[in-house]
Amino acid sequence: MNEQAVEEGALRRRRLGRSVFILPSLFTVGNIFCGYYAIWAMMGKNPNYVHAARAIGIAIILDSLDGYIARLTNSTSGFGLQLDSLADVITFGIAPSILVLKWGLPEDSRLALVAAFTFTICGAMRLARFNVQAGNLKHFVGLPIPAGGGAIAAIVYFFEYRVETPVGSNIMVAVVFFLALLMISTIRYSSLKHLALGKKSHLVILVIALLVALIVYFSKWTLLVLAAAYCLSGLFVRFYAFVRRKKPSEEIKLADSALPRS
Repeated sequence: MNEQAVEEGALRRRRLGRSVFILPSLFTVGNIFCGYYAIWAMMGKNPNYVHAARAIGIAIILDSLDGYIARLTNSTSGFGLQLDSLADVITFGIAPSILVLKWGLPEDSRLALVAAFTFTICGAMRLARFNVQAGNLKHFVGLPIPAGGGAIAAIVYFFEYRVETPVGSNIMVAVVFFLALLMISTIRYSSLKHLALGKKSHLVILVIALLVALIVYFSKWTLLVLAAAYCLSGLFVRFYAFVRRKKPSEEIKLADSALPRS
């Protein structure tokens, strides 16, 4: 009886291990479905841009959860990394480029097609670079593709109705090119994968609770501000670092000029 119980326990543990290994991939499949749904929502004579933007937003949550659960259960794998990258190309590379092309870029414009394709290819290159550098990185090099796709989704979700003016369309072309360049840049962006509850956990919980409340009651403004703040944060950090490096040399020059001349 004891041997049989041990064998049954080992069998249960193996089954649980397989289930834990599959769990992150289920979230990745959900990510792919959101991208597929977003593209489907834009097809036909009456495209629903808001539903497509919402699907991309949900995919960002699923994309964050699959990595977090994989690290939590120690079930990270090369297969999961590649599947996640393919999912991100669909959901945050192709779907947002089609969304912004149909929603906010000029119709029958070659520049609009170039902008949309540039966003997709830059997102794919950003993912390829991430796969090469995969590891416990404290910072992302270049804007992560979920943030780029999320920024487009946040803009569409905020304004809802299709851009009809030439000025608005040209602004969106510039925005798409700007996001594409940020993704392939060497600008560093903070990674939230190392966020943990420490001594000030009550403050972290309070901030998260406030963000959830703002998203629920003021979703359009909150999501747009969060997307813009994260996309611009890397530029501000780079500019601040540049100013800090420049200051000492200026102080040395001032000090030299203050010395008495013989």
